[in-house]
Amino acid sequence: MFLLQKKSVLFAIGGAGYGLIEILWRGRTHWSMVLTGGGCFLSLMELFRKTARLPTALKCVAGSVVITAEEFVSGCIFNRALGLNVWDYSKNKFNYKGQICLLYSTLWAFLCFPVQKLCDRLRG
Repeated sequence: MFLLQKKSVLFAIGGAGYGLIEILWRGRTHWSMVLTGGGCFLSLMELFRKTARLPTALKCVAGSVVITAEEFVSGCIFNRALGLNVWDYSKNKFNYKGQICLLYSTLWAFLCFPVQKLCDRLRG
């Protein structure tokens, strides 16, 4: 039961953080981004735990891959399958099906620097 509570709190932290980043960046967010953010944060916690001995830059690149993959899956579900049209990167260079793009993958890598530090502190 404790593990479920811990993961729920981490999910909420990630969801709130992702939503806040969206509000600061785009001026709005969507409930689906809270779910995506929660899932990303749980994945990043596990990634950073398993890669604790790797250089920070490498962990951040790996974190960007994780976030980009989760963003792609979320985009395919929320934007394409459900037609919610939460975001569309089709006008960005180097996009894939309008769901992910190189620009945001790069930004995720930079965002992973402070997130990795937060994950370390939360793990104790």
